[in-house]
Amino acid sequence: MRAIWKGSVSFGLVNVPVKLYSATESHDVSFRQVHAKDGGRIKYQRVCSIDGEEVPYSDIAKGYETEDGEMVILSDDDMEGLPSTSSREIAVEKFVPSDQIDPMLFEKSYYLEPEKSGAKPYALLRQALQDADRMAVVTVALRQRTSVAVLRVREMDAGDVIVLQTMMWPDEVRQPDFSIEAGDVKASEVKMANMLVETLAGDFDPAEFEDDYAGAVEALVKTKIEGGEVKKTATSTKSSGEVVDLLAALQKSVAAAKTARGEETSATDDDADSDDDAKPAAKKTTKKAPAKKTAAKKSAAKKTAKKAPAKKAAAKKAS
Repeated sequence: MRAIWKGSVSFGLVNVPVKLYSATESHDVSFRQVHAKDGGRIKYQRVCSIDGEEVPYSDIAKGYETEDGEMVILSDDDMEGLPSTSSREIAVEKFVPSDQIDPMLFEKSYYLEPEKSGAKPYALLRQALQDADRMAVVTVALRQRTSVAVLRVREMDAGDVIVLQTMMWPDEVRQPDFSIEAGDVKASEVKMANMLVETLAGDFDPAEFEDDYAGAVEALVKTKIEGGEVKKTATSTKSSGEVVDLLAALQKSVAAAKTARGEETSATDDDADSDDDAKPAAKKTTKKAPAKKTAAKKSAAKKTAKKAPAKKAAAKKAS
């Protein structure tokens, strides 16, 4: 695993230098939208809803829509003026009983690993949380935004570890807008329900459960591959007949060469091949978004505006 954040846990005068690791990952199955005839991926253009023109990435800004439908455009300078923090401290606010926090508030989980110099105070905090059967309510700045979280101890085969779980703000938890009127429940019905609970009672073992959907999809795909039911999607050779932008063709060629070598390309080059269906895969690179955004700004002055998809196909042919 790779640490996504470094800082320290502070409670009282004790300071524990730690590293933060993402404790979970999604194995959800994702599909591409393709042309059923030849398997070609369906592309989506960034088109303005007012003038119908395709908008280059460099011209896209953040917009906040008000309740009455008005759109307020926020510039980079506006965003920089918003409250943010870059603190590297996980500050313990209080220690609360474990059963006082509704699990619905939990959002994302992270493992805390101590630095070598913080191993002893880490073990001290871990033992204190276990003995008191409490969680530590903390504030932490992740991705330049302050969040409320808890520290709790999770028992692992390799040793107990402290887990940080970010929490949703109270106003982010929706209240149900329905009521349940079940009428009078008979004593005999309650007795039978209790008997059913006792019959199905047991200890929770996550290994007993399996994602059968993902397994079935993998088996289905494997069967189709073995049966030769695979669409070989060739690169489009259609041309619009318009003059090819040589600079754009060279830049795309450089980007393709970098991709082949496993190197990173600029945000502008990446966006040319992205679509809405690829969002699950794009999550893995969100940590590097600020760097890509800067690269996109710098290249915007040199690169011409993006051409229509037909032009892009012509550029690839030229390269």
